[in-house]
Amino acid sequence: MAAAPPPPKQLGITPPISLIEPTEQELQATKTLMEELHRQGTFESEAESKTREKVLALVQSLVKTFVRQVSLRLGMSPQLAAAAGGKIFTFGSYRLGVHGPGADIDTLCVVPKHVSREDFFEVFEPMLREREEVTECSGVPDAYVPIIKIKILGIDIDFLLARLALAQIPEDLSLLDNNLLKNLDERCVRSLNGSRVTDEILRLVPNVQVFRDSLRCIKLWAQRRAIYSNVNGFLGGVAWAMLVARICQLYPNAAAGSIVSRFFVIMYQWKWPQPVLLKVIEEGPLNVRVWNPKLYPVDRAHRMPIITPAYPAMCSTHNVSASTHEVIQREFKRGADIVDRIFVGKGNWAELFEKHDFFHQYRYYLQVIASASSCELQKKWSGAVEAKIRHLVSKLEFVEGLTLAHPFVKGFDDRHFCLSDDEVRGAAQGEVSDAVRTRTQADVEGQEGAATVYTTTFYIGLLVEPKQPGTAGGPRRLDISYPTNEFTKMAKMWDQFNEEKMGIVVRHIKNTTLPDNVFEGRPRNPPAPKSIKRTKSTKSLKGQQGKAVGNGHANGAEQPSKKRRPSSMAPESPAPAAAPTAAAVAAPTPSLTPAPTAGIAAPSPAPAQAPAAAPAAGEPVAAPSS
Repeated sequence: MAAAPPPPKQLGITPPISLIEPTEQELQATKTLMEELHRQGTFESEAESKTREKVLALVQSLVKTFVRQVSLRLGMSPQLAAAAGGKIFTFGSYRLGVHGPGADIDTLCVVPKHVSREDFFEVFEPMLREREEVTECSGVPDAYVPIIKIKILGIDIDFLLARLALAQIPEDLSLLDNNLLKNLDERCVRSLNGSRVTDEILRLVPNVQVFRDSLRCIKLWAQRRAIYSNVNGFLGGVAWAMLVARICQLYPNAAAGSIVSRFFVIMYQWKWPQPVLLKVIEEGPLNVRVWNPKLYPVDRAHRMPIITPAYPAMCSTHNVSASTHEVIQREFKRGADIVDRIFVGKGNWAELFEKHDFFHQYRYYLQVIASASSCELQKKWSGAVEAKIRHLVSKLEFVEGLTLAHPFVKGFDDRHFCLSDDEVRGAAQGEVSDAVRTRTQADVEGQEGAATVYTTTFYIGLLVEPKQPGTAGGPRRLDISYPTNEFTKMAKMWDQFNEEKMGIVVRHIKNTTLPDNVFEGRPRNPPAPKSIKRTKSTKSLKGQQGKAVGNGHANGAEQPSKKRRPSSMAPESPAPAAAPTAAAVAAPTPSLTPAPTAGIAAPSPAPAQAPAAAPAAGEPVAAPSS
């Protein structure tokens, strides 16, 4: 009698939910999904693919040249300097095989121990700038993971650095050996983790092609819905990849269309902060920190923990805030509803990929405007400011009466040609006259006092809690001066900040006065979505801007506010409330009075139009224990 076949290898920390092969309906749904992904232009051309290969070969050569130059400066012989090596590893979407046209390439530069991080920014960055193939180059040394961003032959590359405790970097180096992490600082460990995690994800999925097709869909959906950004408090590429990989583990024989369908249902029902794990967390002998909520309070505070599978395990979603978590959950629900309709023949995949309506979703917004006197300075300064936006969002969440602070996932760049100090000041503060807005570079050439102001503007949508019926009369106070002042102070603590050449302004703006560039060619005033309804309090705001300004009242500077929040946004620990001396704005009668921060305009906001809450779930789906 023939022996029974061995059980299939288990991938993940729990057994699969189902081993059923895909049905005809699921295969047909997968076929239409792939057709839609091609229509949406998510696959690059063969010519672009060859350009990427050419760029990576050039970059590999540049890294070796960089290491050799540093080695020679340190007094090494030419032979030893040439043998020091240097190697690049790709990771992220390119390594996963889900990159699209125009996508960047995440690239890790691995160098020997005598090459410092300072050399990376002081030697390698200038070297890149001197290359004629490089059209853009900007380093952000104080980012959570220090980075150099370049554009070379039209391809964007994000460079990270990892210094290994080796005198030489061999050609056949593999990063899988955990012992390579010995004697490294946390920044190098984080940089190495990107490449190690990508390779581990591919190893832990049952069918790489199904995983790639499913991830390509989820990535496009997240980008279109404006929830694809780790730095702004949403999920980055590696986090989305791990979520899709977990669903693939639970349904190892499913087709891509089925994986996508189950992704939305399971993720919407997931019992956060229960972590998502692709494998059991490894403990190791190295002196490096491993994610452990039982041991570290900061790990306990993570709202949507998605844990990297490579040692040392880290939370890829530590930036997620209460507000961004709520926005993501709302999008999971929307996705689940659409995919349900697709599988019963009442919907199509194109609907899933419809673009976000962020700039039609709220009545009031905050603008964070970073400005500088040169293009190169602006690239670095705007990157430093963007890295701090999530801190502003977290502080805004504890303002009494503000129920959601929704950051947009990118900034909008502009440049303004000015002929006077007043025009320069206005451009830096977001108050651009029609004359400046329409002026070109040719108009100011040779003009006395001409100056160019480079700006990057970030947006945060504001949702204000409606005033409850029966509440005592008088305007309700909404004071955001403490979080805005703290944010601007934090941004100006950047070690390269120059008061004379850079500026930062936080100001309130109404949706009717949003600049045209944020709509990116879409109508300014489309029909209001059905899920967004105006309450009486928001309807009554029309024409009342600038009224009922008063002084805020708090228990004391930097004291927690007694704030009521929905359970889904309840903080893990108290946070500072607004300071009592700063300007306040009354709701529902908003004001534009700026807070008294030296040189920084930090106006208070007005109530936002509230989007309807995501509908309750249908039949409950048990979230797998991972």
